[in-house]
Amino acid sequence: MRFKGVILDMDGTLLDTLGDLANSMNIVLERFGYPIHPVEAYRYFVGEGMEMLVRRALPVGSDNGETVKACMAAMNSEYGLRWAESSRLYPGIRELLDYLESHNIPKAVLSNKPHDFTRAMAEAFLYEWDFFQVRGESPLTPRKPNPAAALEIASGMGLKPEKIIYLGDSSIDMQTAVRAGMYPVGALWGFRTEEELRLNGARSLVEKPEDVISIFLRN
Repeated sequence: MRFKGVILDMDGTLLDTLGDLANSMNIVLERFGYPIHPVEAYRYFVGEGMEMLVRRALPVGSDNGETVKACMAAMNSEYGLRWAESSRLYPGIRELLDYLESHNIPKAVLSNKPHDFTRAMAEAFLYEWDFFQVRGESPLTPRKPNPAAALEIASGMGLKPEKIIYLGDSSIDMQTAVRAGMYPVGALWGFRTEEELRLNGARSLVEKPEDVISIFLRN
């Protein structure tokens, strides 16, 4: 087996979290008197951390420092109340994680979501499986596409980067994998497009989570 480990993105890869993120941010926008966005628009707002989500959701010209700071605080509060309202595992994720577990393939979660939310969601939705590490954005974890955290995970697993599949749904994930020297696999069920994944370095594209198993089996 060529690949010995896997790092997985969370939002848009393991979990469909779009509705709760959109609803939380729209509540914040309404509170501050700004127009809201359709849920689908949030596919392109998320992926680079909470601050970037807030900046993208705010009207052009309103994303000054004080407004962003206030909206960030409100978003953290609102999302803290509703992150589990509609979020769920994508179909097929259970089967993928079961396969990885039964074959003793180490797995980790690396997200640009704030670390506290990443941990809480892993405990709520991924408690059935053992993860080598679950990491979100924090002062100790620079945001993707910086590859530092991915490389630290690889080192902790005792694996060379080229032995690790990196599964994600966005340009940020593919760029992270490329910079880390890992094998970039694009999740077509996630938030972004096939074109975006290809343009940013995806070596394989998978239509459903179970397809990742075939990558392990054929290498």
